[in-house]
Amino acid sequence: MPPASINDPFPQAPEPFLTADDPPPFRVVNPHGRAPVLLLCDHASRAVPRRLANLGLAEADLRRHIGWDIGAADVTEHLARRLDAPAVLTGFSRLVIDCNRWPDHPSAIPEVSDGIAVPGNKGLMERQRRERIAACFTPYHDAVKAQLAASAQRGVTPALLMIHSFTPQMNGSRRPWHVGILWDKDPRIPVPLMRNLAVVEPKLVVGDNEPYSAREPAGYSIHVHAMSAGLPHVLVEIRQDLIETEEGAAEWAGILADAVEPILACADLYCATRF
Repeated sequence: MPPASINDPFPQAPEPFLTADDPPPFRVVNPHGRAPVLLLCDHASRAVPRRLANLGLAEADLRRHIGWDIGAADVTEHLARRLDAPAVLTGFSRLVIDCNRWPDHPSAIPEVSDGIAVPGNKGLMERQRRERIAACFTPYHDAVKAQLAASAQRGVTPALLMIHSFTPQMNGSRRPWHVGILWDKDPRIPVPLMRNLAVVEPKLVVGDNEPYSAREPAGYSIHVHAMSAGLPHVLVEIRQDLIETEEGAAEWAGILADAVEPILACADLYCATRF
């Protein structure tokens, strides 16, 4: 679009970052779910806004783990139905902007991800970063806040379950865990969940803050939506080769539901407590 003349009394409005051909920046599954639980999926999609032209990447790269959390959206949707809980899922690739990073942190819009250069993220101006925050990051987190506000209006202190996935191999090393339970100071869900998973599926290799740790200051959602309000919460990471098919995602949603439902049935869980 050519710049408007300074003498033009009717300057053209700037082009919108998202167009009618783009997906929405978030979607809500089962918005009226009755369970006092909210599911989040921060890396649900590999979509890229049309104006960013796939960030200069091949479609095959966007389909890899650098573009999204493979299988996590399907697990989240199955779990939302099983628990009768609402779920909020992101609409764009983590490479556009990572909705589980502090938006001003360099890792939120990486120039390189797992050794793959991302041309469309190189040398961004502050205006370009702010466009992505306003169009993709803020609407998702506003949707999460809206669900939490609706719970508060009903007098409910909900539990937050955050669903992620991790690549089976990273930096040349095979990762043995089937699932990782990420947490910091609040043990109300993660500790009994690890115990219950060992009962539901005794052969599982369960990581306690492996292969990532929630004791590091990278996770935006867990800090802003859960810890700051004292809500009971856990972040679950499932190995991607276990959930990359619809059948695998459905199976793992069932495993998680079997393990977490006894915890969620405890009325004492639903109170705001800061640890």
